[in-house]
Amino acid sequence: MDETALDNLRGALRGGVVGPGDPGYDRARGIYNAMIDRRPAAFARCVDVADVRTALAFARDNGMATAVRGCGHSGPGLCLVDGALTLDLTPMRWVHIDPEARTARVGGGSRLGDLDHAAHTFGLGVPSGIMSTTGVGGLTLGGGHGHLTRRYGLTIDSLLAADVVLADGSFVTASVDRHPDLFWALRGGGGNFGVVTSFAFRLHPVDTVGVAITLWPVDQVREVLRWYREFLPGAPEELSGFFALLTVPPGPPFPEPLHGSKMCGVVWCHTPAHPGTAPEEERARLEKAVAGVAAAGPPAFHFTTVMPYPALQTMFDQLLPTGLQWYWRGDFFDAISDDAIAVHEKYGQNLPTALSTMHLYPVDGAAHRPGPDETAWAYRDALWSGVIAGIDPDPANAALLRRWCVDYWTELHPHSMGGGYLNFLGEEEPTDRVRATYRANYDRLAEVKHTYDPANFFRANQNIPPA
Repeated sequence: MDETALDNLRGALRGGVVGPGDPGYDRARGIYNAMIDRRPAAFARCVDVADVRTALAFARDNGMATAVRGCGHSGPGLCLVDGALTLDLTPMRWVHIDPEARTARVGGGSRLGDLDHAAHTFGLGVPSGIMSTTGVGGLTLGGGHGHLTRRYGLTIDSLLAADVVLADGSFVTASVDRHPDLFWALRGGGGNFGVVTSFAFRLHPVDTVGVAITLWPVDQVREVLRWYREFLPGAPEELSGFFALLTVPPGPPFPEPLHGSKMCGVVWCHTPAHPGTAPEEERARLEKAVAGVAAAGPPAFHFTTVMPYPALQTMFDQLLPTGLQWYWRGDFFDAISDDAIAVHEKYGQNLPTALSTMHLYPVDGAAHRPGPDETAWAYRDALWSGVIAGIDPDPANAALLRRWCVDYWTELHPHSMGGGYLNFLGEEEPTDRVRATYRANYDRLAEVKHTYDPANFFRANQNIPPA
């Protein structure tokens, strides 16, 4: 893009433009995953719908590829494309709560922490991810799961409407009553269909939650997973717990003798059955709910407490800040077989770095109530959403992270359901992998894509070409 064109775009946007010659360019192209190093032609900082429409028109008129950044939390860095225009929605960071209607409207550049904070003062919340720094937009469009999924479903199950700027610049609101085909596709279909400038969510009662962390030595993976696979699906929906392979980080609440030890464990969240439950009563209910952990073998560490839900959502923020090297792959599972457990044992004992990990997130309970064709998310029969993540601050370890993750995933994948959570797909995933993620819903998504983006203008994503 020449400077004249760049100046024209600067003059047309309220939010401004950051180009390669500007002092803030390198900072602008820095995203959550530091393994991604790309150089867009420019960043169009959009403060409102008018800016989004103007930037899209500019990209169309100049034949430019376009990517969209809600928060920059994309693992494969889909918000950055070399030589393309990035529509940066981060200035659109706002949340409006209606406590009487129990709804929230959220700007396209908002983070989960913004939504959690605004809703919490009313004792409300939305089921979402597990880190406050994650973008609402990308998480929601991919489906969204976390601590509240068993109790309240996926993030998309609480989505009421979305404001969308389409590839031709037109503005629509998608809901069950307006553009229902687009609304169906947005609930799990990713960024294929337009720029979502705001979301409307149904809110649910959530205030103080019970939190527990249970750890066992990594050589007990077999016993722990055999117990966990039977225990959690039969537990009340108020209880969630994701399984993890990890290296114990230094600092509280972990005792110093465990620091640096390879462990397996479960991070538990218990949501009170009734709003306003007293903290001491909630802690007692939590401890009763997880009392069976000893059946997996004596834990090396077991910690219980109660905390405001937004505090739980920030628990991993400092451990995993922006700027680390990441490489990840994911799959859905309807069982944890003994053969799969053998793979977890092998790679859990050989975590390549202190931050590298594997998580199994439960996606049953309330998430199983909608049918597989009610939203684009097709895996309503999955019990767990797994992710293998190689993580480290040192760029010199990038190849090591990639090799460990790919080898682990390659051995584990035959024991999966075939597809994975959209937000856990890696870079350069083949077309058949994206198709497997949507099962029978793929062809319908391709038809919706043809209706709303027939030229595949929005293709910087896990792409679904138009039918």
